[in-house]
Amino acid sequence: MVLALLVSGCGKKQPDPNAYRIYESSYNYRITAAAPVEEVPLFAGKLCIAGDKDIGTKKVDSSVAEAGAVFNNTTRDTVYAQNVYDKMYPASTTKILTAYLAIKYGNLDEVYTVSEHACDQAYDSSVAKLSPGDQMTLRDLLYGLMLASGNDAAIAIAEGMDGDEATFVKRMNEEAKKLGATKSHFVTPNGLHDEEHYTTAYDMYLIYSAALEKKAFRKLISATEYTSRFKGAGGAAKELTWTTTNGYLTGDYKMPGGITVVGGKTGTTGQAGYCLVLLSENEKKEQLVSVVFHADCRSNLYHLMSQILAMGK
Repeated sequence: MVLALLVSGCGKKQPDPNAYRIYESSYNYRITAAAPVEEVPLFAGKLCIAGDKDIGTKKVDSSVAEAGAVFNNTTRDTVYAQNVYDKMYPASTTKILTAYLAIKYGNLDEVYTVSEHACDQAYDSSVAKLSPGDQMTLRDLLYGLMLASGNDAAIAIAEGMDGDEATFVKRMNEEAKKLGATKSHFVTPNGLHDEEHYTTAYDMYLIYSAALEKKAFRKLISATEYTSRFKGAGGAAKELTWTTTNGYLTGDYKMPGGITVVGGKTGTTGQAGYCLVLLSENEKKEQLVSVVFHADCRSNLYHLMSQILAMGK
């Protein structure tokens, strides 16, 4: 036995040749962009980590919506959590990701030509009122996307950046995974309903927080009105003015006491219900990101959003 112990090197821990090399593998599979060394920064180190339990749902009228959240990005505290990992249809809040990709990878001064396909929208579709042949900068298309919630603008952006919707949607899904939004899958750049187009409240928080790192995005979501001057198909001068759909910024709904709503994005379809994603500040100038998905009506959407935002004062 003594001989066996001496031969085996008792007391010296030998490395397992089959051990999983977490840092190197994370790099090789592109989970992290850092080099395969031990000093890899923690993922979402500056963001809130939601637990597996709901928080604060008994203090508000949570039954009017299927999911919601408030995250304090300054203190990194989860203020409110309701079904944050449940599969949800995002409707036009999808356009947050579309705008983020356009700002991150596009040239805002580049002029795109609007196609007939982009303008081929249902009669009741939310549109920026674009026409085939319109020549508009990416910057202006983004205002049509976010303020007017233009489904036509979303397709014009996708086609202008990547040539077609399918290629842009592939970019959307790849970027979502990079941001940690692993429970999401996107089919369109505008959020029109599809059974395979979904996200979660927490995934949307991750996507929105990334977008908020871009100054151009913050300017975009805080605008209440924007006028685009551009050329039509025949070269004639045209003009369109868009107004935000955000009820807090229009004054249709009162902001909760102690909270200033900076901006955000609405979304509505029959299957998704009423949705809203916001950036707000409390009196301490702490930044709050809030999400409500699938509220049963518009008034209850803002009612619940005000209630949960008040928890972050």
